[in-house]
Amino acid sequence: MKLGVVAVLVAGAAGSALAQNEVNLYSSRHYQTDEALYANFTKQTGIKINRIEAGENELLERIRNEGANSPADIFITVDAARLAKADELQLFAPWKSKLLESRVPAHLRTEDWIAFSTRARVIVYNKATVNAADVQNYQDLANPKLKGKVCVRSGSHPYNLSLGAALVEHIGEAQTEAWAKGVVANFARAPKGGDTDQIKSVAAGECSVALANSYYVARMMRSDKPEDKKFVASFGVVWPNQKSSGTHVNISGGGILKNAPHKEAAIKFLEYLASDQAQIYFADGNNEWPVVASVKVTNPALTAMGSFKADTIHVGRLSKNQATVQKIYDRAGWK
Repeated sequence: MKLGVVAVLVAGAAGSALAQNEVNLYSSRHYQTDEALYANFTKQTGIKINRIEAGENELLERIRNEGANSPADIFITVDAARLAKADELQLFAPWKSKLLESRVPAHLRTEDWIAFSTRARVIVYNKATVNAADVQNYQDLANPKLKGKVCVRSGSHPYNLSLGAALVEHIGEAQTEAWAKGVVANFARAPKGGDTDQIKSVAAGECSVALANSYYVARMMRSDKPEDKKFVASFGVVWPNQKSSGTHVNISGGGILKNAPHKEAAIKFLEYLASDQAQIYFADGNNEWPVVASVKVTNPALTAMGSFKADTIHVGRLSKNQATVQKIYDRAGWK
């Protein structure tokens, strides 16, 4: 598979390591809005960003194959489990930064990788066919009264696996499996498509309830398309489990690679991602939530969705239960 090279990585890593005036970024984030984020870092620091974008599995395999000669300084992706996979492959070097320690909450970082934005897993419901009071918790999606009304994407997708991993932590494996079987029994159709497809299916009446990441909802709320405005008017959004564990959140994050030739520049880049300016950009540019608590969100869609209690389970735990959750989903028939 061909990698999309946005900027050509320079040869001679040893020479550039001395200059520390560039950073080589391997990223599976696929948001065009990140362009301005990277450009602003270069404008502020003079450090050039050379970027390669591809799927996370392809990038991880490339880093492994490149070995000690890899020019990659930083690996960035979405979902805690994907970052944990890189960690398991022993690709990261521990980061050290008092600034990052002070700005990023402890439950959103590990010794080797760190979150710089979050997205919540919300419940979207059709206001004409479902009472919001009936879908206040993730567990409600397994209630027989929702039979034939639930839309979800694949059970093998990291977003749903991470949610299941959080449930295993809070309610145990047995109850999580019972929940998964209940959700499957309530499917309106076989899982297909992405989160935006689930939202549109709810709005169109194909189903009545769905799970979606908050930034997909916010993106639709900010759309000027007449069709999207019609969709937004038809559905409501619930922050699940507000009276218990809090709404499940996942992350975008990254870490410095152990063979990075530009470690100083790399740590500057990670610190930049935790700056007020970058944090506001994550909120305004891609409708994600900042990890820095002091940053004020002005995104109109996120503001309209309101504040919520987030689950503070450590991100490292989300990855440890993934294999177990996949087996649970497989037994439940959540393909």
